[in-house]
Amino acid sequence: MAVKIRLKRMGAKKNPFYRVVVADSRSPRDGRFIEEIGYYNPMTNPAEVKIDAEKANKWIADGAQPTETVKALLKKADIVK
Repeated sequence: MAVKIRLKRMGAKKNPFYRVVVADSRSPRDGRFIEEIGYYNPMTNPAEVKIDAEKANKWIADGAQPTETVKALLKKADIVK
């Protein structure tokens, strides 16, 4: 099973809010997920990023692959170098 750390879109139309989730790569973007590890709100200035570093590092150590966007957010939150 390929596991990915990716964004799940929430919020209203033209007002996005994202949850950072660990999900099977075969499940749909907003579908089933394994665990929620944080959130990202691009509508605030500056954008708000809150990710549980301990959970993120555990999943990455277990082989979960972050998407490009999540990888950038992890670097912004100083979780991954």
